[in-house]
Amino acid sequence: MAVLQSASDRRGFLAGAAGGIALLSGCGNAKDDRTQVVLGDQVHLLQTKLAAAGRLDGTPYAISWGNFPGAAPLLEALNAGAVDTAPAGDLPIILAAAAGCKLKIAAVNKGAGRSMAIIVPRGSPVRSVADLAGRTVIVSSARGSISHYLLLEALREKGLPPSAVKIGYMLPNDAAAAFTTGQIEAWATFGTYQARAEADGARIIRDGTGIGPGYSAITVSDAALADPAKRAAIADFLSRARDANRWCIEHPGEYAQLYARQTGMDPAIAKVIAAREKPGLSVPDGAFVAALQRAADRFHAMYHVLPKRVDVASLIVPDLLKT
Repeated sequence: MAVLQSASDRRGFLAGAAGGIALLSGCGNAKDDRTQVVLGDQVHLLQTKLAAAGRLDGTPYAISWGNFPGAAPLLEALNAGAVDTAPAGDLPIILAAAAGCKLKIAAVNKGAGRSMAIIVPRGSPVRSVADLAGRTVIVSSARGSISHYLLLEALREKGLPPSAVKIGYMLPNDAAAAFTTGQIEAWATFGTYQARAEADGARIIRDGTGIGPGYSAITVSDAALADPAKRAAIADFLSRARDANRWCIEHPGEYAQLYARQTGMDPAIAKVIAAREKPGLSVPDGAFVAALQRAADRFHAMYHVLPKRVDVASLIVPDLLKT
């Protein structure tokens, strides 16, 4: 079982920026003279929403997609210039910024706490977070991820220091395979990976409810923002993404069916994911900045995950998603 011990610390993040740049699929071609934008995605989730809502049609720019299994490789691709945008959890974005990634936060969504969780296999003797003491817990996808923060805060909630458990880091696909074959005692994960594991009998011992900050965001590279044509294209894309999220809220059954078809996921699991999501998209506001700053400061001062303090307000681009 390959465990990533520090896949997204400063050296690992920047050195790994050239990795994971494959997985690109295009809607345009070399003869297309329109502005070209490369939109990052995780497990096809954003692309599926836009397709479901019919919001990929008629764009005045050419789109290519870069699909990745988790936030860490996606943000590395953003840093390397392989994608122009990257949807990711709030804390991976902060870790990337601390590592030197040139990005801005353009749109945010307040997620459901139950969309991330610490889970154990069917039949595990572990019944609570306190029972994790002395055991190995795998975090997806990297040091500084939302799953990592969930684990640290859940331990603190029970009066346990991080050293009470042995923490390993694995990309979600690798962790899912190891979890299925009984190689993982406990797994801090999220989203589709969590839903699949639950469908196979995994038990939740603590989800993210009440831990927070619990936002996801769409980030844009500084290089893309500096290009007027790309900036305009990305602003249009964000508007379409907001419309697509609204469509998903209004049509959860249809969205679940399309998601299952496009990803090959079991329809029952897709239905669970659609029910858990509340995929609004809005301009980053003061509440978002304050919540993320509190968590970032804790990651830096208490948990020593961030190499330096990050000023969240300096990462906000407030005028790309129009109100």
